[in-house]
Order: sequence, then C-alpha cells, then structure tokens
Amino acid sequence: MLSGTPEGGIGSAPLVAGVDEAGRGPLAGPVVAAAVVLCKPCPGGLADSKVLSAAARAKLEASIRARCVYGIAVVDVEAIDRLNIFGATMLAMTLAVERAEAALGQTVAEALIDGNLTPQGRSPGWRWPARAIVKGDAKERCISAASILAKEYRDRIMREAALAHPHYGWERNMGYGTREHVEALRTYGPTPHHRRSFAPVAQLEMFA
Repeated sequence: MLSGTPEGGIGSAPLVAGVDEAGRGPLAGPVVAAAVVLCKPCPGGLADSKVLSAAARAKLEASIRARCVYGIAVVDVEAIDRLNIFGATMLAMTLAVERAEAALGQTVAEALIDGNLTPQGRSPGWRWPARAIVKGDAKERCISAASILAKEYRDRIMREAALAHPHYGWERNMGYGTREHVEALRTYGPTPHHRRSFAPVAQLEMFA
C-alpha cells in the first residue's frame, strides 16, 4: 500500500508531516519518498533509518504503517533521467505528501523536510508550508518515521529487481555504486533499472 491511516483517527491538532527520501545516490532503481503524520502515542524507538538494524527497521515499519498516517511515492528511472535526480526527488516528496493528505482527509499544516532544501518553489505541485531540517531524520521523529518507510519500501523494490538481474548484488548494495556493482556493470552492461543520466552508467554506454 502507498498510503494509510489508523482506524482510530489522528485527532484535530495542526498536523505536521515528516518527509524523507531513499535512493538519491544509487546507480540503479527508483527514488522513493515517504511522508508521515505521527499518531499519539507515536511508536517508540524512532531514529534515522541508516543507524537502525534491519530487524529494528522492519519492526518499526510495521508499527508506523499500523499506527500513523503515511504516504509513499516511487519515481522511476525514466523520470529520474528526464528530470534529473533532484527534480525527481522533489516530485517524489510532493506525491508522498499528497497521498498522506488524501489518506488523512485533512490538510497538512506543515511539512518538515530532511535536508537543506524543500520542494517549495521547486516542484510544481507543492502547496504546503515547508521547513528544511539538516539531519532531520535524527532530530524529528516524524522525519525518522518517513526515512524508515522510504528505505524499507525501496529496499524491497531492489531485492525484487535483483531476482531478475542477479549479477549486480542489488540485494546487498541496493543499487549503490559498490565495487561489486560497478564491476558487474562493466561485464554485463546496464539494465533497464540503471540510471543513464548518472556518470558511471553513461560512461559505460558511451564506450560500449
């Protein structure tokens, strides 16, 4: 599911969505963004997804999906190559907040964005007050929750893609440019999941 809301509702206070993405840097696969409005009480143990163990992330993901409002958006490789990765990330964040708001049935009062820039003025569909927070996934629990959903969802996409393209080690590197991945690229060439606009892939195609 790409959106959801708890059965018990969320309350009527000004609603803040935490927003984060996964997959800006890899050579292959989509970029995924999530937006989360926390419930009360919110799940315990929320932290930046990168510092959590796989088991802790999986447990928290299930809790967030069951108890919080969320929206998830996937922007594919074709859009990344067409828009560039920054534009694709801003689009993914916009779609994620749209889906969370639709599930919520109320207007989001503010979006807290992990990083130093927001989609405001950078994505045509963005319409919410927004605040950028550097390292926000370690400072704001709603952003931590979004980082967990985005990473878990994208990791599943890459593990599934690895079944059809086993040479690149995506079940381990999630599409990032590890030595294993780059060596497989040189040997087998790019797949439809590779980002042609990223330099290592573009260079290999140029000299193929």
